Amino acid sequence: MARKSKSFKYYQAIGRRKEAVARVRLYLVGSDKITTIKNPIGEGTIKIKQGEIYVNGNPIKKMFSSASDESKYLIPLKSTENENRFAISILIHGGGKNGQIDAIIHGLARAIEKIDKDQYRPTLKKMGLLTRDARTRERRKVGTGGKARRVKQSPKR
Repeated sequence: MARKSKSFKYYQAIGRRKEAVARVRLYLVGSDKITTIKNPIGEGTIKIKQGEIYVNGNPIKKMFSSASDESKYLIPLKSTENENRFAISILIHGGGKNGQIDAIIHGLARAIEKIDKDQYRPTLKKMGLLTRDARTRERRKVGTGGKARRVKQSPKR
């Protein structure tokens, strides 16, 4: 279970995929079901209710609005039955849309694992959510005409 210390506010983990990096924080919400956090982008604060997810200071529906995206990023929460237990704040940068979603999934899984290793780790490990997908963009080589594997055409004669 979650720790009951007064100084403890959240569980934090980093998720990565391709060029995307996501910092995920799972906030322990008090009895009033609302927590106030510092806005990760800019100044001010944000009030987050239990069960809400904010990405870069905005609701996650604003950034990833499709139903398929929602079903993807909720996988770690649904598999461990923690859908409405935390207020979640995510700071993400780099990469494209799919890389960012995969980084969010990886970060959520790692943060949930920190809550209770014995209970959640086997479930998340079996689903492959704790493993970082190491496939990245191949670097461009010299003399290839702007692409990683393209070979310049040789003259015919």
